[in-house]
Amino acid sequence: MDSRSVDPTPLPKMEPWTGCGHYISMETIDGLTDADLWDRVRGGDGAAFGVVYDRYLNRVFGFCRRATGSVDAADDLTALVFLEAWRKRSSVRIVDGSIIGWLLVTAGYVVKNQARSERRFKHALSRVPAAASVPDHGGDVLDRLDAEATGLRTQRAFAQLNQRDRQVLTLCVLEEIPLAQVSELLRMPVGTVKSRLSRAKSRLAALVTNATSDSSVSRAERGIS
Repeated sequence: MDSRSVDPTPLPKMEPWTGCGHYISMETIDGLTDADLWDRVRGGDGAAFGVVYDRYLNRVFGFCRRATGSVDAADDLTALVFLEAWRKRSSVRIVDGSIIGWLLVTAGYVVKNQARSERRFKHALSRVPAAASVPDHGGDVLDRLDAEATGLRTQRAFAQLNQRDRQVLTLCVLEEIPLAQVSELLRMPVGTVKSRLSRAKSRLAALVTNATSDSSVSRAERGIS
């Protein structure tokens, strides 16, 4: 990942918050709602931010992992999402008492920006003459093994979807956020959300079906039953 794209804004220290001179235990903070926690985060409370981070780290990482197909990229992008949340803490939107929607929408934009940067980088590399190399068939072997797993085909199909499709599928299907909340998060009518969701499901199903068909043809050509 290009270090030049990382925002230099430091994350807060995860220290216990002391409001009005009174110590508040981490156990007490852990029991707060997202809305209450973020009220403290807006005031610079690092401990409250740490609770939000621990609460939603896996879900944000899962989104980035599905979108990129790479654990390493997902690690970097997840860090950027939470860095963005801290940097924009005063303007983060809590919908129906939860911050997860905002985090996932932001993750979608972070993934999109990263993909755009990678495309520019690959375009620049394409102008450099390639050096002669010995073919490596190890990748072909791995591809054949991967093609046997439906789960991996689905992950790859998901990664091929555009950012809008990944976003609506993640919010509505994977995270099971109610349509009304998704409508508010994306600032569009519920009917539009439903239409986007239907189209995204159809595109994902088509990609998975094509991948399955390609795998079957490949197996047949190799004489594998």
